[in-house]
Amino acid sequence: MNIRSKRLAFAGAAAAAIIAAAGAYAHGDVTPQGVDTTGLAPLGDKWRDENPYKSDQLALKIGASAYNQNCARCHGLEAVSGGIAPDLRRLDQDCADVKNAAKKAACYKEVDAYYLSSVRLGKVRNGAVYMPPFEGTFNQEAMWAIKTYLETRRASN
Repeated sequence: MNIRSKRLAFAGAAAAAIIAAAGAYAHGDVTPQGVDTTGLAPLGDKWRDENPYKSDQLALKIGASAYNQNCARCHGLEAVSGGIAPDLRRLDQDCADVKNAAKKAACYKEVDAYYLSSVRLGKVRNGAVYMPPFEGTFNQEAMWAIKTYLETRRASN
């Protein structure tokens, strides 16, 4: 390897290290923040399988704040993904075109169950944590409030 090749290799490695370090801090503190759900109807100990706050304005407000404090780091501001994690505006996109009302309702219920499982248990693949579990940090009310917010952010196509 000549001196020019060594310099280029060193410059490339240095640039990669700087980009990696910047990326590590790009999303700031990723410690999950608790959510104040005061004012929401308590849901009790039994986990719901559908969002009970679908049109609740207080849940929407709480959910927007909770999303921005805890989810936007990876899923993007206002739920517009920057490519790091899935675009949550498209979470239930497959349900939108279902014509049969009963099948459409079943589709949304299935997505609610998937969402809740993902938030409660997190996402781990081959030992790598892609999303931390939020059960124990968020109560059920907070999780459904965030889902209420996401439902207002649905992608139009």
